Amino acid sequence: MNAIELNIFSSRVEAICDEMGVVLRRSAFSPNIKERLDYSCAIFSREGELCAQAAHIPVHLGSMAYAMRDIVNKQAWEAGDMVILNDPYLGGTHLPDITLIAPVFVNKQLSGFVVNRAHHADIGADAPGSMPLSTHLDQEGVVIPPTRLLHQGVVDDQIMHSILSELHNGERARGDFLAQISANRCGVERLSALITRLGEAQFAAGLDELNEYAARLSRVALRAIPDGKYLFTDLMDDDGHGQKDIVIHCSVRVDDGQVTVDFSGTSAQVAGNINAPLSVAAASVYYVFRCLMPAQTPACAGSFRHIRLQAPAGSLLNARYPAAVTAGNVETSTRIVDVVMGALAQAIPQRIPAASHGSMNNLAMGSREAAGSWDYYETMGGGMGASLQNEGLSAVQTHMTNTLNTPIEALEMNYPLRVWRYAIRRDSGGEGQQRGGDGLVREFEFLKPASFTLLTERRQHQPWGLEGGLAGIAGRNRLNGQLIAGKVHGEVQPGDRLCVESAGGGGWGRPRETLIKS
Repeated sequence: MNAIELNIFSSRVEAICDEMGVVLRRSAFSPNIKERLDYSCAIFSREGELCAQAAHIPVHLGSMAYAMRDIVNKQAWEAGDMVILNDPYLGGTHLPDITLIAPVFVNKQLSGFVVNRAHHADIGADAPGSMPLSTHLDQEGVVIPPTRLLHQGVVDDQIMHSILSELHNGERARGDFLAQISANRCGVERLSALITRLGEAQFAAGLDELNEYAARLSRVALRAIPDGKYLFTDLMDDDGHGQKDIVIHCSVRVDDGQVTVDFSGTSAQVAGNINAPLSVAAASVYYVFRCLMPAQTPACAGSFRHIRLQAPAGSLLNARYPAAVTAGNVETSTRIVDVVMGALAQAIPQRIPAASHGSMNNLAMGSREAAGSWDYYETMGGGMGASLQNEGLSAVQTHMTNTLNTPIEALEMNYPLRVWRYAIRRDSGGEGQQRGGDGLVREFEFLKPASFTLLTERRQHQPWGLEGGLAGIAGRNRLNGQLIAGKVHGEVQPGDRLCVESAGGGGWGRPRETLIKS
């Protein structure tokens, strides 16, 4: 292929992922998918290598890219099959993220896979929202190993029933499962048509050329990092069960465009649920280096060919079964990004921003009353870290999440909640030559009895600044005006108010007032 043909080929496979995402969003039942867009779609080769992805959720897509080869090679595939899974130790991230994989057959030959992953607020945990303060994987909901949900295009009703029967709002979940099935069916149809049009040999050659092109672009980007070994350490606030100041240590070794990221020295896995499977750590590492590559770099396996990852088994970032992991996917992944960026800031300080607010500010809530069981989950933004070129943005999602907020109208229409305040948390960003972005404030009033769980970070350790920039202001959580912990479960009554104030981003460069005084 010449350059134009390769660009067209890349756009075609990416467009299939985009269309899958549109189908999933338009047909889903839950606000979590159709409003917050907490889902991802991708295409993989017959060997399980990433071919293309839509611009969806980094933690979903990077973890799929890391784990898919093992998943697809352990199954016997037939046309019309779909496999469902959420087991974090067998290719998932955390239990609420449910993955559906469909093979694509052309002329009776396996030619690739289409995949989507979507977050389900109800996955069977006792705590509404299925994000509990867990200490064991089984407390987090239904664990689904890779299981064939469809055979020859027909849903296995027994498998579907066995999953739905474990959930608290099974009919809504059924709608979301059917939306995921529809998205994959769309992907299978479109990818089959593309392969048929191009021919299997040309399609395979196109994938090879796409990966080679991505590998060349990524190697050039990685060679722009000076050779050397760069170290950085940051801390998680706590695990929600008494262990505090949990260490994530990273060394980044760069050698002529070959990068090894080693997390030796990181704390051992903990009792709480901030442990992460290795696939989540990989997603975070891939994300950081992908941000350093040119915008036109294809999102395929070749992009990550020159990056190696090491994390000791049994550590926080390579937890052993059955460690609880539900917050590892959302909170620990974000801190991994901070640590890798902190190391790279020593090598390329002009290109790395200060720390962002450093939490997905997870809020899960709902009720288990027989007359009206409901589950709700959302993540909230905060301040973005500043860089040499720009001030940080305020009240935005950063790094490993790419979801939207839930619109107030959709939230109040679907749940017994009222939003009293939704605003920028002024002056929470760190001062600097470029100022960090401000966090946000979101305050809820409960209209019926309910329970809630908060899984939040950067309540104790502020997001750091760079090159003399000041740290962002730490976040805080309040119930009826009283401070509460960063990770907490609670019961509420009508009229109670829960307020989340997220951290600001760190500043970049010494503040101008300091420069003038000196």
